[in-house]
Amino acid sequence: MKHLKQLLTLAVFGFSSTTVVADEGMWQPNQLPAIAKELTKAGLTLDPKDLTDLTGFPMGAIVSLGGCTASFVSDQGLVATNHHCVYGSVQYNSTSENNLLKNGFLAKNLAEELPATPGSRIYVTEEITEVTQLIKASLTDEMSGTNRYKVIDDNSKKLVAECESDARYRCSVVNFHGGLEYYLFKQLTIRDVRLVHAPASSIGKFGGDTDNWMWPRHTGDYGFYRAYVSKDGQPADFSEDNVPYQPKHHLKLNKSGVDDGDYIMVIGYPGRTNRYRTAYEVENMFTWTYPQAKAYREELIALINNNSEEGSEERIKYESTLAGLANYAKNYGSMINSYNKGTFLSRKQALENNISQWVNSNSTRKAQYGETLSGLNALVQKENQQQARDLILGYMQYSKMLSSAEKLYRLAIEKTKPNIERESGYQERDIARFEQNMKSVDRRYDEKIDQAILLAMVTHYVALPKAERIPSIDQFFGLTSDITDKKQLAVLVKKLAAMYQRTRLNSQQQRIDLMHKSVAYFHNSQDPFIQLAVASFADRQAIEEQSKELAGSIQAYRPKYMQALIAYFNAHKLPVYADANSTLRITYGNVKGYSPQDGIIATPFTTLEGIVAKNTGISPFDAPQKQLNLINKKQYGEYVKSSLASVPVNFLGTLDITGGNSGSPTLNGNAEMVGLVFDGVYESIIGDWDYDVQLNRSIHVDVRYMLWTMQHVDGADNLIEEMDIVQ
Repeated sequence: MKHLKQLLTLAVFGFSSTTVVADEGMWQPNQLPAIAKELTKAGLTLDPKDLTDLTGFPMGAIVSLGGCTASFVSDQGLVATNHHCVYGSVQYNSTSENNLLKNGFLAKNLAEELPATPGSRIYVTEEITEVTQLIKASLTDEMSGTNRYKVIDDNSKKLVAECESDARYRCSVVNFHGGLEYYLFKQLTIRDVRLVHAPASSIGKFGGDTDNWMWPRHTGDYGFYRAYVSKDGQPADFSEDNVPYQPKHHLKLNKSGVDDGDYIMVIGYPGRTNRYRTAYEVENMFTWTYPQAKAYREELIALINNNSEEGSEERIKYESTLAGLANYAKNYGSMINSYNKGTFLSRKQALENNISQWVNSNSTRKAQYGETLSGLNALVQKENQQQARDLILGYMQYSKMLSSAEKLYRLAIEKTKPNIERESGYQERDIARFEQNMKSVDRRYDEKIDQAILLAMVTHYVALPKAERIPSIDQFFGLTSDITDKKQLAVLVKKLAAMYQRTRLNSQQQRIDLMHKSVAYFHNSQDPFIQLAVASFADRQAIEEQSKELAGSIQAYRPKYMQALIAYFNAHKLPVYADANSTLRITYGNVKGYSPQDGIIATPFTTLEGIVAKNTGISPFDAPQKQLNLINKKQYGEYVKSSLASVPVNFLGTLDITGGNSGSPTLNGNAEMVGLVFDGVYESIIGDWDYDVQLNRSIHVDVRYMLWTMQHVDGADNLIEEMDIVQ
């Protein structure tokens, strides 16, 4: 294997100082020398080459939480991220008697720090290696989709197994440009993660779902973990004997913050963007998938709220689930609205027409790419034929009893195979995480709510045409007619009630014990959820195999489509960057306001006074009285911004971000932390698909507000003293 080379080179993608679109793009570290002029012009004072060294400064300080980004901010493993990224751990440690979500949490010393949610990890990327040829060497055009999928999967597993021969690391093979290239990522994995500090939700979630994706914003979306390792400095499971991890690099916080127009950049792990999807895929996603998924999420939110009192033990168990459901329900609704108001689809269709004309105008290009788009769309259309059923089956997994039963039975089956042949998620490398997930069910489960969720989703399932349903599930529930039949509904309700009464999967010890049972044991089980998992396995497996066949076939077409698109962009001197895929990226821009609509100018900063103006005393606008008193007395301390005559709370930037960037440090030109990115404005939600330089804005919590709140509201002086704070 050869170490990482530039994925997108000047020669391939035609970068030049006149073609890169300012602020757009989530760039891989190795690409930065190619856009060095743009970075310097924007205000970067570091040498862009410094940002290509994954183990150097500042890259070595940036970590992934496996869904959010974070960064080391002290030499004792202190990690800064968003409040909503530590929210699950706060919820996990909360009870109705000690509601940390409501009251906040601060450890004044190491002994007071609490274990994060079981399975929490901190990943430090240390090496990226190109493995394209090793993955694709044995692929042929004549392969079936299933064989192609298997070859790619097998080759990936072998590389991962070799990489993980050192147990300190977690490795993964990730594709870029739909499978045009593959890279192996090697990450040091810290397994002992502890909660250090989170402000009260009335600060960390001020504005709640009402303000989510909105501007102006006044949210203190920050929180702290700490990484622990064994006494010899190696990753280890939780132990009282473990000590704080000492990273090679950590970020300094600059309490001077930023001004309007200042250079800023975010380094993080953005989740997924879809800017190179076909027009057909765009139309299907925005006209069917998003509306349907939004409806299901809103239904589950209502079910949870209707079956639990606010502040009750039951509600606390589902607060993290509710936050995730609500965030994406609003996200989907906003994207649908932007799509319907805009010209995204027509522009995508026009681009494809232009590419088609360009391809067909040259015999060589026509021979190479002529059938690529039509072939890809035909496969995606076939894949979507069962999308209604598949979406419902996916949302059924919100039932902890059903999902636990299916996963445990699958584990028993996979354990009969050689480790390298097991499905991902069930190999030996996954067992520790699997067990921790089984343990965490207790803090995320209530029988009444779980039953209501499963009933709702099975009701949707039965409304499907008979041909789309799964025979074994129908037979298990005794579903012989449409659910609109009241008698049939009564049968279903009675069946589910009996299942929840008889199951033992609500016992943590039972779930752990089942991890070590044989397939035969499951076949003889009297637990109704296990019986359902066993009875439906063959049908679910057939669906999975059909999905792999289509995925493998798509893997033959998607890279060719991307080759055609890249060739077209190259010919027209347009930049191309890879879609986000949860790997390390850098995005840069400037502090800047925007005009969301005619006649309205949004300035780039909000202040403490805005909190008072919004405060109603009722959630989610219920700022702590201590905070309100400080603001009314104008006790700003050393964190005042003179041009605002106040402490800045949040600010806007032009950075190109998406989910997964949450918690990423916002850095100035010297790579000093000046804030944390946590959201985007309403108008930029569609940015996962379509970038608009005029409307795309990121929202950041200002470092001055973080420090002011920590010092004057929460008394977190111990953490302030631990961090390196400069001016």
